Amino acid sequence: MAASAFLCYVGAFSFEFREELLREVWETDLRRRDVPMSQPFRLESLLTNDVEISQWTSEGLPPDELSVQNGILTTQGSRFPLCIDPQQQALNWITKREEKNNLKVCTFNDNDFLKQLELAIKYGFPFLFKDVDEYIDPVIDNVLERNIKGSGQRAFIVLGDKEVDYDPNFRLYLDTKLANPKYSPGVFGKSMVINYTVTLMGLENQLLNVIVKFERPELEEQREKLIQETFQNKQKLKDLEDTLLRELANSTGNMLDNTELISTLEDTKTKAAEVTEKLKLSVKTGIDIERARDGYRKAANRGAVLFFVLSDMAVINPMYQYSLMAFLEVFNISLKRSLPDSLLNKRLRNIIDTLTQNIYAYACTGLFEIHKLLFSFQMTIKILQAKNDLRLEDLDFFVKGNISLEKSPRKKPHAWIPDQGWEDLIKFTEVCPDGGDIPGLVERQGDKFKKWSDLDDPESQDLPCGLNDKLDNFRKLCLVKCFRVDRVYRGVTNYVTEKMGEKFVTPPVVTFEAIFEQSSPMSPVVFILSPGSDPASDLMKLADRTGFGGNRLKFLAMGQGQEKAALQLLETAVTRGQWLMLQNCHLLVNWLVDLEKALEKIQKPHPEFRLWLTTEPTPRFPVGILQRSFKVVTEPPNGLKLNLRQTYVKIPSTTLQDCTHESFPELMFVLSFFTLCYRNVGSTVRLAGTFHMISMNLISVSAWNS
Repeated sequence: MAASAFLCYVGAFSFEFREELLREVWETDLRRRDVPMSQPFRLESLLTNDVEISQWTSEGLPPDELSVQNGILTTQGSRFPLCIDPQQQALNWITKREEKNNLKVCTFNDNDFLKQLELAIKYGFPFLFKDVDEYIDPVIDNVLERNIKGSGQRAFIVLGDKEVDYDPNFRLYLDTKLANPKYSPGVFGKSMVINYTVTLMGLENQLLNVIVKFERPELEEQREKLIQETFQNKQKLKDLEDTLLRELANSTGNMLDNTELISTLEDTKTKAAEVTEKLKLSVKTGIDIERARDGYRKAANRGAVLFFVLSDMAVINPMYQYSLMAFLEVFNISLKRSLPDSLLNKRLRNIIDTLTQNIYAYACTGLFEIHKLLFSFQMTIKILQAKNDLRLEDLDFFVKGNISLEKSPRKKPHAWIPDQGWEDLIKFTEVCPDGGDIPGLVERQGDKFKKWSDLDDPESQDLPCGLNDKLDNFRKLCLVKCFRVDRVYRGVTNYVTEKMGEKFVTPPVVTFEAIFEQSSPMSPVVFILSPGSDPASDLMKLADRTGFGGNRLKFLAMGQGQEKAALQLLETAVTRGQWLMLQNCHLLVNWLVDLEKALEKIQKPHPEFRLWLTTEPTPRFPVGILQRSFKVVTEPPNGLKLNLRQTYVKIPSTTLQDCTHESFPELMFVLSFFTLCYRNVGSTVRLAGTFHMISMNLISVSAWNS
């Protein structure tokens, strides 16, 4: 009963909720009703076997428990599977698993998908719809519902307006990249929706394979060989058992007189003993290999944590889409660039530091300024939680505060305390009893707290009444939120700086040379535009510096009627190694599906080909293009310091050296500083009213005189 319920209901849920349903609800209820159950109850023992799991592993399915459950649902379900697969693990596994069976792969955007589906149904080939979105063409409803009709010995299914002969070997798979698709109840009823979203532990194991393969390739080769041998031995043992049972079932007369049967039994026994010994040796060897591999697990865990921080950014802005393949590219680059060391602990520290810095730089290149500190803070929080250095209750309070609708009976003692701040302070005392009765301290020594709260930078100063020794820095940040919400931003900056270093609150300067170095013929560069930005002129300068000026750089401003011209230019650029820039792609969002399809068909482009796209943020931009692209936000950084840094990066050192006048560098600084101050009036410098021009003149004059 529990296994049947598992096959029917849990496919779309996360691993945690599946376990809660299976263990805490269904299994508990069945035992309470005295329904006989195996102890301990394992789905794998009932719905599959070790041989099949070993086969799935050899085909590329991760061996973690969630993936095994998904394999069971995919192969044993009564309905065709629809895989929620943002990391494309199901796609890779199904493709490798079914390629020997002449798998057909299409999308609903293909013009001939109905013809291909018809042939697959007729001849019993497996068929895969990839890149499925939230709309599923109703023409395949009869196929999804397995609405098979028959007349005599003929079985057929109605596909569109045609009757197609149905081969029972036909299998249909659907796969979507969407992480949280909103399907109708009808889709859930017709198909087996399966959540293939990778878990932290599952991804950690996959990254561990990558690290070990790079650091100790002979160990990873031995592990992969062991997986294949284990699968073959288990398959051989199962075949021997089947042979033995078949011989016993077909035996007639007295078994003792059947010399051929006795000989077969002896031979089977000998071979089974040999295979069993090999399996025992494999288990021992596997334990030794895993023990050696576990030494690299810290780096794998950091990589898994960082990937989920990246993927969670899509909640903030739909343009922030990152695929596992793109992440693995950065991961491999980090392994190559990290400093080698003979000591494992130092080598791991070098890998972790390099990986964290590279992921931060990679993400910041494609984030708007307003979201960069949020990313740094999220990264810091997740890393600390992975080390068990941050309580979930503290984080929950910092994010939500006191959300109770009922006001506290304890009245606010001083008028200068914000109303919501007092309610938060009462809640904070419940969340953090280590600080003692902080509201009582505020009542008795309000003058000290007011003096601290009135400081320009209370987040950087010691807390009053000895609280500095009782509260850690995160709880101090929570207390700052209670009294001075306006200083939380700066407090978060200080917290990230303390825990991670200043480099994680100083976004890297984006240069077009660096963008070009990280680009590739298979990954388009997507410029996410902000008001006033125009990357076209900078791209033209880059093309001139790298030898791609003139006819080797093509521009096309997208608009109505430009679809065909864009695809023709793309085809030419791919074959001739040109650069192609398609501007304002947000104006033709519907056509971008055709562009995605064209990019997927590119197999061996010219090594010098590059595709550059510009677009404003839009939730309708195809996820497939965003996931495979290198995203760049062209937006001035926040603050004078970062703006000056970006300005000086664009000034060649020869420019400062060519002029022999000793005051030239100072004049260059004054001019840059003045320009940035004028540009940022009201936002960065915070000069007000009619006095800002006078202030600017004073700044420039004083800098000139110095």
